[in-house]
Amino acid sequence: MSFTDATPAAIDQAVQHAWQAFLVYRKTTWPQRAQLLYRIAEVLEPHEAALVGLAMEETHLPESRLRNEFARTLFQLRQYAHAVETGIWTTFRINTASAESAPQPDVRKTYVPLGPVAVFGASNFPFAFSTAGGDTASALAAGCTVIVKAHPAHSRLSTEVADCIHQAIQQCQLPDGVFQHIYGASPAVSEMLVKHPLIKAVGFTGSYTAGKALFDIARQRKEPIPVFAEMGSVNPVFLLPEKLAQDATGIADKLAASITLSAGQFCTKPGLIFGIAGDALQQFTTRLAEKLSHTQGQFMLHEGIASAYREKIHSATRRQCTEPVVALSSLSQTLEAKPVLSTTSASQFMAHPALQEEVFGPYALVVVCEHMEQMLQVVGQLEGQLTCTLMATEQDLLQHRHLIDALTLIAGRIIFNGVPTGVRVCTAMHHGGPFPATTDSRFTSVGADAIQRFVRPICFQHFPDRFLPPELQNANPWQWWRTVDDRLSQSRIE
Repeated sequence: MSFTDATPAAIDQAVQHAWQAFLVYRKTTWPQRAQLLYRIAEVLEPHEAALVGLAMEETHLPESRLRNEFARTLFQLRQYAHAVETGIWTTFRINTASAESAPQPDVRKTYVPLGPVAVFGASNFPFAFSTAGGDTASALAAGCTVIVKAHPAHSRLSTEVADCIHQAIQQCQLPDGVFQHIYGASPAVSEMLVKHPLIKAVGFTGSYTAGKALFDIARQRKEPIPVFAEMGSVNPVFLLPEKLAQDATGIADKLAASITLSAGQFCTKPGLIFGIAGDALQQFTTRLAEKLSHTQGQFMLHEGIASAYREKIHSATRRQCTEPVVALSSLSQTLEAKPVLSTTSASQFMAHPALQEEVFGPYALVVVCEHMEQMLQVVGQLEGQLTCTLMATEQDLLQHRHLIDALTLIAGRIIFNGVPTGVRVCTAMHHGGPFPATTDSRFTSVGADAIQRFVRPICFQHFPDRFLPPELQNANPWQWWRTVDDRLSQSRIE
């Protein structure tokens, strides 16, 4: 099967098709959009074995991991469908007319879709963050049409999944242009797609370099558009004194499993570990090194990622600002990646900003702080993160509340005595964070709240009831929760 980069003419045709379909699809009701998401899940589900097998060939990820991810993808589609058919993804607001001291008009606010969305999937999540992944599902839920650029690392899988989505669209009797699928290994394809004037938003999961490039392109358009890019993170872990003294071995074992999960190819992999110098930290580091050195190598997604993994580790070593704990000789020139652990001092870490950069793979850096004040100083220099983790007792938290306060400035999710890998798909989840973790920290790419990225508010003032969208009508036909005169209510308005 040949996957040729889309030509400028083909890109324009796809976007024009998506725009014409959008003019129809945007008029569907929220429950109708939910039915499409349910149908996509129904069409995909019987193909699990074939799709997982294809994903194994293209990504080198193990079957168990891919089956779990496939199940998560179906769950996402159904959860977002449930969210839009029940209205729980947001709150619709109504302020009825007031005749008190000064007459006030009736004002009601709902949301409308932005328009065609360009989606760029992730190489490390070929199901859940790719063709039928969270960006596609949330954009369709919002009422947007979608153009997916297949990830070159799994083009065959992307094609098969796209075919399933097309089937679901046909079965729902919606325009074919609701979902488009194109190819493009060249950055020029991505640039042309984002620059097209009828594209109204971008969803991206991947590297900082690619995500920032798309963001800059979108910002330079005559009509700038939002780019919701999730660009990774080093997900720092902070080992507080009492907890570390009590359970250095247990913490090391827990983090070793998280660092090496799927060859460390998660945006939530814990890459930096901070602790206070002393016997407990030394015990922890020795145990972590032991666990990592006895972990078998795993294949990485493709040669580009494997090569970047080796280069970033060697780069840190060449600067002589880190000391390897697990020997660099374990690195090979193949797709197989073995874990590497290094240490450095907090002063060296702060003097070399490049040590904050994500190393995509099973690598971690232990940063030794002289005291808690220095740990706080380090936090003040950290960039935005998807997650920060505290390994602590409650007494540690009481004594170091200022650390929690500092972490809220840089993180989208703060974890207590857990690991950042494993992101629950639910409405309370926030998978995002301050730049450079994402380009807009106000939004999540996981959970039904992700739908909010692809809509904009619209207000109707003093409109006749029968001309209002159903969610704003007095009768409240779907029995959704609404904020009516500043109080939550499911009742009709009399």
